[in-house]
Amino acid sequence: MNIIYEPWPWYVGGPLIALVMFLLLFAGKKFGMSSNLRTVCAAMGAGRTANYFDFDWKSKRWNLMVVLGAIIGGFIASNFMGDSRVGIHPKVAQQLSEDYQITSAGEGYMPPEIFAVDALDDPFIIAVLLIGGILVGFGARYGGGCTSGHGVSGLSNLQIPSLIAVIGFFVGGMIMIHLLYPLIFR
Repeated sequence: MNIIYEPWPWYVGGPLIALVMFLLLFAGKKFGMSSNLRTVCAAMGAGRTANYFDFDWKSKRWNLMVVLGAIIGGFIASNFMGDSRVGIHPKVAQQLSEDYQITSAGEGYMPPEIFAVDALDDPFIIAVLLIGGILVGFGARYGGGCTSGHGVSGLSNLQIPSLIAVIGFFVGGMIMIHLLYPLIFR
């Protein structure tokens, strides 16, 4: 059972992801998480008010199972399997604690100083989460997909726009963490 509870090395996880991508390519499907938001909106009738959502959403039902599986799998893994601590460099944890008062760095994926229900009493935290969500949603729509769609599916299909998007994700992430994050949270 230890093999299930411990993280898998890259040489196991990578080929498994490649196998899944090959099977999707063979079946003529494209993987992506943000496209499921469009599918859910279309299924709920948004096509009556916006042409963007007026498409055959039933042909995309298979991808909704991916989202459901990710939610269930994430819940099971975080609650019942192994250690939920995140491997983070001690210097980064120290900097987060000293500079941003995030003392729980490395204890989980989402620090409670920002994401806990108690943090929602702070209008600043609500504004940051809301603006961040809007920017991520806009970026996924404007960029024609999200990080998983471009980074996993698009790159495995050798799509140049996905390579450009992934480079943009990295550059944007570096700008955010080195320039904007210190301005927002200091």
